[in-house]
Amino acid sequence: MQHVKIPQDRIGVLIGEGGETMREIEAEAEVRLDIDSENGSVAVETVGDPVLGLKGPDIVRAIGRGFAPEDALRLLENDMMLFDVVDIDAAARNKNDMKRKKGRLIGEGGRTRELMEELTGADVVIYGSTLGIIGAPQEVDAVRSAAEMLLDGAPHGAVYSFLEEKHNEMKHQGLEYHRFPGGQS
Repeated sequence: MQHVKIPQDRIGVLIGEGGETMREIEAEAEVRLDIDSENGSVAVETVGDPVLGLKGPDIVRAIGRGFAPEDALRLLENDMMLFDVVDIDAAARNKNDMKRKKGRLIGEGGRTRELMEELTGADVVIYGSTLGIIGAPQEVDAVRSAAEMLLDGAPHGAVYSFLEEKHNEMKHQGLEYHRFPGGQS
């Protein structure tokens, strides 16, 4: 059994209307969730396939970090899917710096975050003081690198070029479009 703590305002999303989301996660990941809505603590117990069960805590964490349940459930698509978090707060000197860095990751009108998703195929969510990523290993690595470049002050243009380069590498290796069947983007 593993214990995961999620923000209070994400508990309702984890449970879902009438417990629907919780039951879906339990069925698909073969786990049992014991949610303490008072403090946001979630006990995740594997009740079926241990390999699927290992993804249970990450699904709960991903929902806690702002992902929609259907995106968090992508972690079950195959053994290679990963969930990763970039701590924006750790890269910031103070509250104002944190806001500025978060703004750099989001970009004007959300464009930077969208480009991270479009060019890598990963799902990217910025929530609170974190950037969450769900995708295949090379997708997650590309987003993490791009985010770290932005947090270190790299110009957006340089980061977009880096993402284009990674996109072309993945395309060349046949690793792109994990989320778009038929290769549509």
